This record gives sequence, structure tokens and C-alpha cells, in this order.
Amino acid sequence: MQTNKLPILFLHGALGASSQFPALTAELAPHYDIHLLDFSGHGNTPFSENGFSIPVFAAEVLAYLESHQLDFVHLFGYSMGGYVAMYLARHHPEKIGHVITLGTKYNWNEATAGKEVKQLDPALIAEKVPAFAAQLQERHTGKNWQDVVLHTARLIEDLGHQSLLKLSDYAQIASPCMLMMGDKDGMVSFQETIEVYKALPLAQFTVLPDTAHPLEKADVPLLAYYIRRFTTQKL
Repeated sequence: MQTNKLPILFLHGALGASSQFPALTAELAPHYDIHLLDFSGHGNTPFSENGFSIPVFAAEVLAYLESHQLDFVHLFGYSMGGYVAMYLARHHPEKIGHVITLGTKYNWNEATAGKEVKQLDPALIAEKVPAFAAQLQERHTGKNWQDVVLHTARLIEDLGHQSLLKLSDYAQIASPCMLMMGDKDGMVSFQETIEVYKALPLAQFTVLPDTAHPLEKADVPLLAYYIRRFTTQKL
């Protein structure tokens, strides 16, 4: 069926899945052609023989666009999904419309990666936050959630050794971008987000009030409002 709605693709974060987006997509479905995918190794999608990395995930987005005959798409990326969205905007600008990121960590080095990797210990998660472990098991069907955690730890460790996007890369991104973060985000700093915001040629910076890092903490109607406002603006 033909639709005049602009397509928007939602990209989940590390340890996440597309199953986290139904509340947000329900708000936006009347206005957009909604698209969802699980990166390989997440949700219902098996691990890929190509690896587990930002470039691999970006290639999976491109394959999705081709299979759905989408020549152009807006991207909403939460956390790691936002990093994938920026990577695509940098390297495949002809496919990407507006880019909206929420809670995306941009400053990757050995110190910041090391801090995150320490939290990605399956045994520690099972012991300290069993409710989160149960959530991961339910989210990543057909695979051991522990494997997802270990693969993610290696991905972040690799980013710490070699960040894939530097400020000079963001300066080359032609897509209009809106960088969003919560004012109570304990994982992402204002400084790193503002540095990228200033480097981008066409960008806006939005702070969500009383909002921590987890996607579930975001005010869904407010988030949907900002997405609609940004994607309909003429910049």
C-alpha cells in the first residue's frame, strides 16, 4: 500500500531491541511510516558471521533499506543506535534524512570504555540486578543474554581503542541532526554532547527534564513531540 508518510527507522541501544519502542512508535505512527529492526545478536536476530560492531550494524541498516526499497529515511537512534545513525550519516549521506539521537555517548577512549566494560559482567549483573538479567533474557529471545553482554563489552572495548567518529567526522555530516539527552543521564556527559553538537553543520541540542539514561525513563509524548517538530522543520 502506498503511503505519503515519511519513513523513520528506530535504532535501539546496546543490550536493547526493537521491542523497547512500541510506546514511542504508537505516538508517531499516525504521522510516519514506521520501521524497526534488531541489530544482529539482539532481540530475535541471530548473531552475524560478519561480526558484532558499529560498521556491521550500519551495513544491516543499509540492507534493511534496500530490502524495503527505501531510498531515504529519517533515523532515531537511542544510545548506541544513535552512534550507528551518525556513522551512517557520515558514510552514507545519500540515504539519510534527519538524524535524532537520544542518550548517545560520543566520547570513546580507553578510560570511558573501561568504565562501561566493568559494568558488562554477566555474573555481576545476575547477582546485583537480577531483575535486569531477567529482562535481558526476555528481550533477547532464542539466545543467552550473557552472550549479548559479552559481545557488547568487546564492542565497547574496541571503540575505546579506536573511536570510529571524531569531531572532524561530525563536521562532514550534512544531515540535520538533533542531539537529545536527559538532564539526569549518568552515562552521557553534557560536555561530549555539546562538543559534537557544535561540530555538526546543522544541529540542535535538546535536554529532556528529569530524565535518566534508560529509554524507559523518557517522557514518551514529549519525545514524540520533539521528533515531529524537528523532522518537519525547514533548516
